Amino acid sequence: MDLRQLRYFLAVAEERHFGRAAERLHMAQPPLSQAIRQLEGELGIALFHRTTRRVDLTEAGRAYLDRVRAILTEVDQAADHARRVAAGSVGHLTLGCVGSATYSLLPTLSRHLATELPGIDFSFRGEMLAPDQVEALRGGAIDVALLRPPAVDPSLAVHTLRRDRLVVALPAEHPLAAKTRVRAADLAGLDMIMHSADRRSVMHDVVLGVLREAGIEPRIRHEVGETSTLITLVAGGLGVAVAPEPVTALALDGVVYRPLVRPAASIDLAVAHRADRDEPHLARAVEVIRRLF
Repeated sequence: MDLRQLRYFLAVAEERHFGRAAERLHMAQPPLSQAIRQLEGELGIALFHRTTRRVDLTEAGRAYLDRVRAILTEVDQAADHARRVAAGSVGHLTLGCVGSATYSLLPTLSRHLATELPGIDFSFRGEMLAPDQVEALRGGAIDVALLRPPAVDPSLAVHTLRRDRLVVALPAEHPLAAKTRVRAADLAGLDMIMHSADRRSVMHDVVLGVLREAGIEPRIRHEVGETSTLITLVAGGLGVAVAPEPVTALALDGVVYRPLVRPAASIDLAVAHRADRDEPHLARAVEVIRRLF
């Protein structure tokens, strides 16, 4: 027995006529009749009552028809699913997002991915520091990361998406809030809130480098792991912070943002995934992300 015999049986059962079934199958009638007889012989039962004018299903034939329809439907669906997997149209992916991009990018990105790749189930993890994202990529906890380079790991494929300038987050009542832009030198002697050095934050090293380039040794009062906490502490008047410009999407009462100048500094945003991952749905998702930028 093979699937061809089942499709032959289905055509005869639905047409109730060998001639019409043969036309539907684009074949001659004699081999169709022979195939049905062979199927009945293998099953050891009669599937049809045959007369000179029409063909009717036996009771066993009607029961067999229900199962054959279900089998052929499953086979067709399996083939369709396999083709969609090969085309990268279905699957599940978890995306990890760095803190500042969580607020500015994730809402737009999630809608865009849902529109472009409706068959892929996406889940998201926000407020992840780059070292945590790298570890999560290695271990398979996330599949794609939106992170701040450098991500020095030969097992990862990293593609730069854009460059974000840095801004200074200030309490609304702070004297520097009256300025249209803030120089790095203006931050000398101020209480600073920074991303955590203990958690190997990329932003910690970037901000430290910018300030030291301006001849400033920062007075760090608080170190935090999440960008939302960073801005919340600024809103509470506990200090000032330097962060990528997308953080301005996190609008909190009591916080103002000003461009950082002299030196004007920036930091890249990149998309990363394990270089040994070649699933079609992952490749399509990364392509959509890169195209969005």
